[in-house]
Amino acid sequence: MPRPPFELAGVTIKPGSRLQIDVPVARLYTHAPLHIPVEVVHGRRQGPVLLVCGGIHGDEINSVEIVRRLMRSKQIQGLHGTLIAVPIVNVFGFMQHSRYLPDRRDLNRCFPGSESGSLGGRVAALFREQIVDHATHIIDLHTGAIHRTNLPQIRAQLSPGSETERMANAFGAPVILNAELREGSLRHYAQSRGIPVLTYEAGEALRFDEWAITPGVRGVLRVMRRLGMLTGEHRRRAPPTAELANGSSWARAPIDGILRPKVRLGARVAKGDVLGKVADPFGNAEAAVKAMADGIVIGMSRLPLANEGEALFHIARFDAIEEAENAIETFHSSLEPPPDPLY
Repeated sequence: MPRPPFELAGVTIKPGSRLQIDVPVARLYTHAPLHIPVEVVHGRRQGPVLLVCGGIHGDEINSVEIVRRLMRSKQIQGLHGTLIAVPIVNVFGFMQHSRYLPDRRDLNRCFPGSESGSLGGRVAALFREQIVDHATHIIDLHTGAIHRTNLPQIRAQLSPGSETERMANAFGAPVILNAELREGSLRHYAQSRGIPVLTYEAGEALRFDEWAITPGVRGVLRVMRRLGMLTGEHRRRAPPTAELANGSSWARAPIDGILRPKVRLGARVAKGDVLGKVADPFGNAEAAVKAMADGIVIGMSRLPLANEGEALFHIARFDAIEEAENAIETFHSSLEPPPDPLY
């Protein structure tokens, strides 16, 4: 029996075809129309409906590039199931280089939204009704906030043997956080509907970080292969083994001043280690930022200027710290290009 067409935002996509759709989202105060760009690949054969979306925060442009490269990949030819790709959800913020919507609301705190609510609520409701509710699986792509960078990591609500856990392990990020759901987030809404969803965090806002983009593309393709959406042999090396963190916390600035970090992203630290020092411009007052527990640095501030109490280093804790360190080293090695055979 032939597969039926796929309906999205009032548009029909035939089996074995791909189509770009501009979903109307609003009009600017200049009366110019604004659209969310969507591309759908509807395979000839049955399979999951995977939504891969980026740019819910408008300044997280690594996610936009991951979606672009995914859609240019030859591996998605002959797809089983349906792929919905949305590179930029928060088109308002993307245009203004901003994390937020024009009313300063965080779109990822507005789900499920309301057709008669705030701008954030309206955009969330439209994205949910027109796109999200059609998906059986979701990968939501993010980066660190402005002036913060994240080690590639998966955040998900995990339970043993669940589809979400299988997706998280397949992705191949070096760290998996069993993260609590945040009210109003896309992940919270999807989980409430029983839709398996991963959040990929890597890199920094308003930057292209190749070490975050390349693993993101590879990870999405691995998940698609795990879901049975891709066919053929996978010729790349096996994904790095991910380690599950049992918690995380932020080390904060003890005083106001200028930060001089002493550790790098991905470093293993022990409780009491000096992560950096904060001093006033003359160096008359200086205080150390210390690790509160053994763990791995999975996020850190990129801005040297710090106010007292500001989050500076994000430390993930592991039951098997050595295995976590090895997983990160293996991950970094997997990004290195192979040696030139002529030398």
